[in-house]
Amino acid sequence: MEHQSEASSGMKQDLSESIKLATKEVHEIAENTEFMRSFQKGNVNLEEFKLVLSSLYHIYTALEEEIERNKSHPAFAPLYFPAELHRVAALEADLKYYYGNSWKSCISAPLATEQYVARIHEVGKLHPELLVSHSYTRYLGDLSGGQVLKKIAQKALNLPPSGEGLAFFNFSNVSNAAKFKQLYRARMNTLEMNEETRQKVLQEAVEAFMLNVKVFEALQELSNASSKKKSDNKDLRQRQKHTTSEAKKTNHYKSSETSLSSPFPSLRLVFVTLFAVATVVIGIYIL
Repeated sequence: MEHQSEASSGMKQDLSESIKLATKEVHEIAENTEFMRSFQKGNVNLEEFKLVLSSLYHIYTALEEEIERNKSHPAFAPLYFPAELHRVAALEADLKYYYGNSWKSCISAPLATEQYVARIHEVGKLHPELLVSHSYTRYLGDLSGGQVLKKIAQKALNLPPSGEGLAFFNFSNVSNAAKFKQLYRARMNTLEMNEETRQKVLQEAVEAFMLNVKVFEALQELSNASSKKKSDNKDLRQRQKHTTSEAKKTNHYKSSETSLSSPFPSLRLVFVTLFAVATVVIGIYIL
């Protein structure tokens, strides 16, 4: 990979640039998952969006717990920007908007999200020098593409212009996203680490992107399953409607047959009576 050739050539890039190069390929994979492509095209419904927010809540809760644990650790301290970046409070506001006050009992997450969360906790507790990889992947990604996704979601879901339900995308304490990202990258470049740790940081950044890819894939599977269930239910309702319609037709035909056959005994009685009268009349006439 590119970061490995950089090390072998003896030219040491800034950490931020090295991570950008190391994750270029997997970044493109993440952006081109079926779920993200659909989202970017505005093909997202409310249930899908709620699933995204639920997974993000679990991910950011884990990340920010570990950031708080390691906020004074030299491998992370320069990147501690809770007021500017932390997302848990914003996600709580969004989930309350969509689910109501009991939102915590309503949300769930796929296994891929649980695995992502588990890795973040493992890093924070056992390998805090790798926490920068997860922080970089999530926060700078949200600052970069979040505003575009916000506009897409607002339009696709017909959300109010006031921004309710979209607090996650609102970095109210970052007045200039481009300048803040420059500051963040500059702080990343001040982190002291040996070459072995540096390579582990780059590898962890790739892993962080892959964990995101797996979450997107899991969310897409849930979306597909939900769509199939809706389609199956629609087909079932149509079959039930067709069956009911056929039953009504059958009952109508039976009713018609009954109405046609029911006069026949009376008609036969009339014919018999007329025949009898005619016979008597003929008999009388012959006599």
